[in-house]
Amino acid sequence: MHDYQREFLDFCVRSEVLLFGDFTTKSGRKTPYFVNTGRFRTGAQLARLGSWYARAIVQHFGTDFDALFGPAYKGIPLGVAAGIALANEHGKDAGVVFNRKEAKDHGEGGRLVGYEPKDGDRIVIVEDVTTAGTSIRETLPLLKAAADCKPIGLVVAVDRGERGPQGAGSDRTALEEVGAEFGLKTAAIVTVHDVLEHLHGREIDGRVALDDAARERMERYLAEFAPSRG
Repeated sequence: MHDYQREFLDFCVRSEVLLFGDFTTKSGRKTPYFVNTGRFRTGAQLARLGSWYARAIVQHFGTDFDALFGPAYKGIPLGVAAGIALANEHGKDAGVVFNRKEAKDHGEGGRLVGYEPKDGDRIVIVEDVTTAGTSIRETLPLLKAAADCKPIGLVVAVDRGERGPQGAGSDRTALEEVGAEFGLKTAAIVTVHDVLEHLHGREIDGRVALDDAARERMERYLAEFAPSRG
């Protein structure tokens, strides 16, 4: 792991973005941990978050792209924060575009806001997590309808490392399934295995972030829902 990934995980725990307990994912699975980037609620938090996204984007995709796309709603602040950090910290002034949930019927109209994609543009998508790829399937057609652009990559905060909609027997994670379906390179700031490695037994602000019992529950969850690699 890189230092920025360790810093990101510590910050997620402190900000109560990464939680351990009993939760239900968007796909309906009962899960012992949950990631909610909507809990980043201040300018300082978003600035740091954007910096980590920018680091991951440059690490995995370089700077040979034209714009970031943040699917509504959670992807909007993520894309904006990452775009600012790319400009300030990496000298990459990329366009930033996001979508409306409903088409605007007055003013300039349309479903996209911000940068206007052009034919040939290479676009990186910025999301929080991907469990079923629903938002990607809903929003990629909007990009393609706006221009003959090429979405080249998808970056998320945490790769949960579990099977996607193809279900039992799949040898791909949900993130890998989305990437294969749409021809995208996929990446994450951290993976669930980074969570287990870095946070198990680690004390943050006087509390153990991931104790033995919580780790065991996560490992049982992954044993049930992680892809079949063999």
